[in-house]
Amino acid sequence: VPHHRSFIVVSCVLVCCAPGSVHLTICVHNSLCIACCTLGEVKCPFLAATVEQLLTIHAHCSQLPTTAAMSDSKYFTSSKKGELFELKQLLNSPKKNEKRDAVKKVIAMMTVGKDVSTLFSDVINCMQTDSIELKKLVYLYLMNYAKTQPDLAIMAVNTFVKDCVDPNPLIRALAVRTMGCIRVDKITEYLCDPLRKCLVDEDPYVRKTAAVCVAKLYDIDPELVVDQGFISDGLHTLLSDKNPMVVANAVAALSEIHEYSRTGPVFELDAPTVSKLLVALNECTEWGQIFILDSLALYDVSDDKERETICERVIPRLQHVNAAVVLSAVKVLMKNLDAIADAEFQGTVAKKLAPPLVTLLSAEPEVQYVALRNINLIVQKRPDILKHHLKVFFVKYNDPVYVKMEKLDVLIRLTTEDTIQQVLAELKEYATEVDVDFVRKSVRAIGRCAIKVEPAAQRCVDTLLQLITTKVNYVVQEAIVVIKDIFRKYPNQYEKIIATLCENLDSLDEPEAKAAMIWIVGEYAERIDNADELLASFLEQFSEESNQVQLQLLTSIVKLFLKRPTTSQELVQKVLGLATQKSDNPDLRDRGYIYWRLLLTDPAAAKAVVLCEKPLISEETDLLEPTLLDELLCHISSLASVFHKPPSNFLAGRIPGRRIAPAVLFDEDAAAAEAPVDLLGGALSELSVSSGPAKPQTMWLDHTGAGKGLAITGAFARRNNDIFMDMTFTNHTPQALGDFAIQFNKNSFGLAPATALSVPTVEPNGTHSVSLQLNTLGPVLKMDPIDKLQVAIKCTLPDILYFAVTVPFDVLFVEDGQLERGDYLRTWKDMDDTQEVITSISGVALSVQEVLKTLHQNNIFLVARRPVDDKELCYLSLKLVNKIVVLVELTVTPGSPTVKVALRTKFLDVVPGIQSCIEVMLTGSEDSSC
Repeated sequence: VPHHRSFIVVSCVLVCCAPGSVHLTICVHNSLCIACCTLGEVKCPFLAATVEQLLTIHAHCSQLPTTAAMSDSKYFTSSKKGELFELKQLLNSPKKNEKRDAVKKVIAMMTVGKDVSTLFSDVINCMQTDSIELKKLVYLYLMNYAKTQPDLAIMAVNTFVKDCVDPNPLIRALAVRTMGCIRVDKITEYLCDPLRKCLVDEDPYVRKTAAVCVAKLYDIDPELVVDQGFISDGLHTLLSDKNPMVVANAVAALSEIHEYSRTGPVFELDAPTVSKLLVALNECTEWGQIFILDSLALYDVSDDKERETICERVIPRLQHVNAAVVLSAVKVLMKNLDAIADAEFQGTVAKKLAPPLVTLLSAEPEVQYVALRNINLIVQKRPDILKHHLKVFFVKYNDPVYVKMEKLDVLIRLTTEDTIQQVLAELKEYATEVDVDFVRKSVRAIGRCAIKVEPAAQRCVDTLLQLITTKVNYVVQEAIVVIKDIFRKYPNQYEKIIATLCENLDSLDEPEAKAAMIWIVGEYAERIDNADELLASFLEQFSEESNQVQLQLLTSIVKLFLKRPTTSQELVQKVLGLATQKSDNPDLRDRGYIYWRLLLTDPAAAKAVVLCEKPLISEETDLLEPTLLDELLCHISSLASVFHKPPSNFLAGRIPGRRIAPAVLFDEDAAAAEAPVDLLGGALSELSVSSGPAKPQTMWLDHTGAGKGLAITGAFARRNNDIFMDMTFTNHTPQALGDFAIQFNKNSFGLAPATALSVPTVEPNGTHSVSLQLNTLGPVLKMDPIDKLQVAIKCTLPDILYFAVTVPFDVLFVEDGQLERGDYLRTWKDMDDTQEVITSISGVALSVQEVLKTLHQNNIFLVARRPVDDKELCYLSLKLVNKIVVLVELTVTPGSPTVKVALRTKFLDVVPGIQSCIEVMLTGSEDSSC
């Protein structure tokens, strides 16, 4: 039973183990020591008393009050009615102990979710105390409830300011930290002066706390931080601080601010700054080291000597006990490794990377998993680093399944001709495990070895055949799937095993395995005597099969017909009928109709298409593309390296709901490769850009109403970088009309006639068409709706004629609206999610290339694009005549008629019109605003 004493807590448990011995469990200051000793003799060096002495202590301590009576758990007991009133009285008690216990009870109630905000003013009054413990509790309460009581929170400002100059540095740091955590605008105004003093405080603990507070303040009010000089005069100065922890916190704050800066870069490393960081690296805490290493990973070194110096100073961090420090150091070295000019030094660095990575695999399973995901990226870039450590990735019987899976991936990547025999023996053992998913992946790994190491392909095939003879259902099916890939890689080499595969048709019940077997039968139909019977057996349940199996069965039967037309004519007619008449799957119907037309019109062409020579499959089908791999290597030790996806795919940014700028925009080198290609044979930039065919004119002024006998129809158009107003005047009066003039009212875009209206005299029942050029030099007044244009027409009629028209947004898109990637990125970061509107457009029948071409013709320009999973993300820009810039993000899923459109601009009034225009462009529907 634990007992309390003012200096020591002793807990003794005596358990008889054997004659003459006692097991003792001693708890001294929360440190557990298990000692086995004989009576009267000390065996444990940590035990400073014999058993008799311990029993004496136990007897003495039994007379003291127990810890249970003194424990803080009593504050979490169930509350009773009227307790808040009692707490209110205790909070105002002159006794310090009662006041402290009352605040603890309030914090306990707050912790379990009870509302104690009614005690706000009473708790705040407790701030005036010399007790650091009580002050911490009050500050904790204040951080939690300041948002709901902003007016009362102002009461604490004077105390904060006073505490920021307290002689005790702990209180000074506590005050500035708390003020930074209280996200109340009214308090933010009072934070500047105390924060400025704390940034130059004599105590390093206060300075490092103030550095983090700057980042917190930037999150609340970026403009205030910049205006007050906290970045240029505060954080940048702290980079030269003598205390390494202050430097580390300054780096952390600057890195955070730099990532979300809306006023350009704020933290750009140079050689002198890097030198200071390297000095601080060896002396700061482990988390400070991580901040510094992460910033060094972003530094682009231009000098070989400096690069070698950085590597030499970072290499000792590989021996750190913290896995995060090790991975951050690996990130810095991997970035600089390829650029090292000295081949000998490069080899030395590469060799030193292996031991720490291997050491990480002896840690906890969760750390192993993270390490393996990062190692997977590293070996894709440089497999030579771990080529001599293959056995480390052999699976252990007690590894969790997620660790086993990752080890398999790395194992295959490191497999070479020299090690294939050893790896195959391991994989064969794995295929007999009890975990089904692990066994499946092991069988597939054997197939990957066959494709990767050609000299060992025969051994891999023999191993797969041995596994097939086990008749284990899921093993057989996985083996057939990988054998199909082996046939693709090595045609006409291993077809002798087809008979063995056909013997196991009855065990196939998974779509992928069925499709693989059907492909094998169709591909080698001329070598299988009963191929028609085998395919016919699959055809019996055609309507119940998955789409994958149906498509493969259709193709294989057509292959069979082209190879053996006399025996399979009835079979091909049946499958074509099922595919075209009985199926609801458009892909299956389309393929069926294509085959049917080919077979009817030109059998030779059908044979050339269906039986063409197939390209060999690649050795590593799951390798990441080089640009994505390089990007992920820059994010080693982060979630991106675990997910194997760039941060833009899964992060929404620091601000809730905010999306960070797309990572593809950082890659300047890929710009040319991502430019859209004209399907008709020329680059899009060479096209004569226009808004397409002339739009039909609509009635603007009706002669039976406001026109008083004069009818005007019209349409807007954009030609040769100018806006035109095409109008047709029709005279329904009995007299000739002449002396025409036109004037616009103030409008949202400053539209005005560039020339005088030139309309000759229009005879009764006569018609005249005119094209009036417009400019944007007129007076501006925001209209409602924003695209409204009020027009006045004067002629020989007694009255001036007034009417209003809607200006389509597409004529307002200018030809110089394409942004450079850097400009696009800065503009994106300068906006938050409140300036973004997302919608979906249905009924889009265009491909991605056709979508980009259509938008380009309408002055909406592609900046960057990238595939993400099964989608295509396209980033575009446009500019209106009044210099308003709009960023467009399209998410296109091939085969889907729905396109997601995100518009990002500081002027949200233009968004509805632009959305309507894009919808018209992509669907061809009519809309009044476009």
